[in-house]
Amino acid sequence: MKTTWRSASLAAGAVAVLALTTACGSESGTSASSQNVGATAPAGGIAGVGSGYGSVGGGASASAPGGVGTGAGAQGAGAGELAISANTQLGKILTDSAGKTLYRFDADTAEPPKSNCDGDCATAWPPVSADDISAGDGIDKSLLGEVTRTDGSKQLTVGGWPAYYYAKDAKAGDTTGQGVGNKWFALAPDGKKAKSSGSGSSSEASTAGLSVRKDPNLGEIVVDKNGMTVYRFLKDKAWPEPVSNCNGACLEKWPAVAPVDFAETKGIQKKGYMNFTRSDGTEQQTINCSPIYTFSGDKSPGDINGQGVGGTWYAVAPDGKLVGAPAQ
Repeated sequence: MKTTWRSASLAAGAVAVLALTTACGSESGTSASSQNVGATAPAGGIAGVGSGYGSVGGGASASAPGGVGTGAGAQGAGAGELAISANTQLGKILTDSAGKTLYRFDADTAEPPKSNCDGDCATAWPPVSADDISAGDGIDKSLLGEVTRTDGSKQLTVGGWPAYYYAKDAKAGDTTGQGVGNKWFALAPDGKKAKSSGSGSSSEASTAGLSVRKDPNLGEIVVDKNGMTVYRFLKDKAWPEPVSNCNGACLEKWPAVAPVDFAETKGIQKKGYMNFTRSDGTEQQTINCSPIYTFSGDKSPGDINGQGVGGTWYAVAPDGKLVGAPAQ
């Protein structure tokens, strides 16, 4: 293109109980250069664009959507004239000339621009080629740039952030990659993350809340701000401290719920409401100390397609208990 018991001695019984309460019973919540595309001003150093962090969420692979290259590390076809599309849940997002959604990855960096998605990751998330890119109406051309990938190909950057497609987006307007692994987000026109709300604005951080919905089959269950059902995994641990055993491909299928300030919740039990650091360095929310997730198979608010999957995934009650799970 020309563009993150204390060991006790013999008084262990009482000390252990105290330690458990402290750890989980508290009520506290909580280098490559980038070149500019189609403009004379450099794309680097965009104000307000921070660096991402995290690790690739496993070796998921998928068939690429139409117009996107296939194979590990495949480079997507030219995006053509970029456009701004209005999405009811995410607000304004960037799409290519065919209406396909563009994404960014928290494990990448914008200053300097660098892609950390290769191999199987780049099969599931094909990089957007920097070739033949132009800016459509309302897009700041100075934010468009390119970065050289490890295979020597040129990838589009927006506000310094490398841009990708999601292989599971089957048609124009799909945004199934939003929030995957709590690391993948649709690109807003300014290079920031698209916000998961219907406000029509964008935000660098998610502000999704938690509330309670009365399901006709399951009773009272927890949902996120978009009305999507929240789940627990039986193989996780809550005591003496939260531990998630859903990683890699599991995390792509069951995205971890990012920390939500307790003030943004309604009807949720406060005791044991806390977040913790996962093994990949990212933060995850708990209810009653148990890690919580959403399900990629739920497509609309009110869906409960994750209920009972594998005999290990169940919706969550407001007090953090499993809904409909067999007695343990």
